[in-house]
Amino acid sequence: MSENNTQNNSGLFDGWAFGKINYILFSVGLALVIFGYIFMATGEVNSFQSLTLAPIMLFLGYIVVIPVSLVYRDKG
Repeated sequence: MSENNTQNNSGLFDGWAFGKINYILFSVGLALVIFGYIFMATGEVNSFQSLTLAPIMLFLGYIVVIPVSLVYRDKG
């Protein structure tokens, strides 16, 4: 029984799939989302900033960059 417990006690982050690239991509996606909401809130009601730029930034953050950061895995 003792041998079985020592084999199962691997480190918490030994099998961690996130690397430096994943954290960078996630941070970029989070920044896109935050700035998208800021641009939407500070723009005029019918301006390019709030009707076009902010939704594009939110789309890229939520639908492209954050999922890519969760799925990306180094080949090495």
